[in-house]
Amino acid sequence: MTQTPEASDVQDASAVQDQEPESERKRRRTVRVHRAWFVAAVTFVTILGAAAFRSLPGLLIDPLHQEFHWSRGTIGLAVSVNLALYGLTAPFAAALMDRFGIRRVVAVALLVIAIGSGTTVWMTAAWQLILCWGLLVGLGSGSMALAFAATVTNRWFTERRGLVTGILTAASASGQLIFLPLLSWIVSEHDWRPAAVTVALAALAVVPFVWLLLRDHPADVGLKPYGSPEFVEKPPPVPGAARRTVNVLFSAVRTGPFWLLAGTFAICGASTNGLIQTHFVPAAHDHGMPITAAASLLAVIGVFDVVGTIASGWFTDRFEPRRLLAVYYALRGISLLFLPMLLAPSVQLPMVFFIVFYGLDWVATVPPTLALCREQYGDDSAIVFGWVLASHQVGAALVAFLGGFARDTFGSYDVVWYASGALCAVAALMALVIRRRPAVGATGLAVTPG
Repeated sequence: MTQTPEASDVQDASAVQDQEPESERKRRRTVRVHRAWFVAAVTFVTILGAAAFRSLPGLLIDPLHQEFHWSRGTIGLAVSVNLALYGLTAPFAAALMDRFGIRRVVAVALLVIAIGSGTTVWMTAAWQLILCWGLLVGLGSGSMALAFAATVTNRWFTERRGLVTGILTAASASGQLIFLPLLSWIVSEHDWRPAAVTVALAALAVVPFVWLLLRDHPADVGLKPYGSPEFVEKPPPVPGAARRTVNVLFSAVRTGPFWLLAGTFAICGASTNGLIQTHFVPAAHDHGMPITAAASLLAVIGVFDVVGTIASGWFTDRFEPRRLLAVYYALRGISLLFLPMLLAPSVQLPMVFFIVFYGLDWVATVPPTLALCREQYGDDSAIVFGWVLASHQVGAALVAFLGGFARDTFGSYDVVWYASGALCAVAALMALVIRRRPAVGATGLAVTPG
């Protein structure tokens, strides 16, 4: 009996299926995790390792003051240069990633951090501290700033962007959690130089992960961005990175939302990196608290920062980001007004409440701020966010310097706590007046400034 062509085709297909290896059939039945999550994991580890250098400045103020007799204002100046460059480099780094790729820029940045931190062990003058820790580490860290996380999120994710932003932002807090107790113990037991070397080694350890595992774009591995219904071609390298960065800035500064976002984020930096991260340990030490105990409290901030930032990312996917920002800044300002009453030689329960509360609010502002940048400026949002982040670090730099200056002048940090609390109230009001606008490129804005 003669088989029909259709029956023959079915038999051939069955024969081919029977010949397919069992491992291949299992692989096809397995639901694979999207590569974007692995890229996010590498980015998390990279920011985690680089966070070591951010844990050290507050621990160096007293040791450097005692060894070299430099004023706290002078040491604060070096920290302020670091913080300012951290922010000012970020928008250019975002454009450089568009030109040369994420992997190359981040790997070079980690090497610069390692060189800057490692060479501080030979310094003998204050200008060398400014050069090594301020300039080199500032430039390297700026290339590892949140604009890096924004670039990865924009390229690899269409859905869950708020959540991923929260997770990547939390990496810095996780690094603080890991490194602060270790570095404070090293400073107390073995002086500050081994701590600086530890920071350099931590940055170097991350370089192989970046070079071997990080990829610049989903198209590099033939994938769609996570949540995207269609394949997205990898854009060609964008020449003139510096020119593009400046052009985006010139377009963005003609809009009201940019100034409101930059102003609120400047106050964010002033009340976190510039104030608590730089001056909390020496302020607590002024009240008789051991350095290791104060550093451990900062590490606890890192624990709850992870929770707060991821939760903020989840909230940002579901709630109005302007209102979230207003709530975050208002609560932060209230907590700062109570801090001078809580500092004591030992850790009391009210101080623990402050640390937990402040930790939840530490960088919870990042996901809604980035969401507003994306809403306002579309494809240019990573670069615009880099400039907004620059204002964050300028605010941090000013308070890092002024905080040390106030301590030298008044003998305490009280005036700094109260002033920062008042500024947070201003930031809450600024967040509420940011107007909603469709997402468009900053270079194509043709609307009345808000």
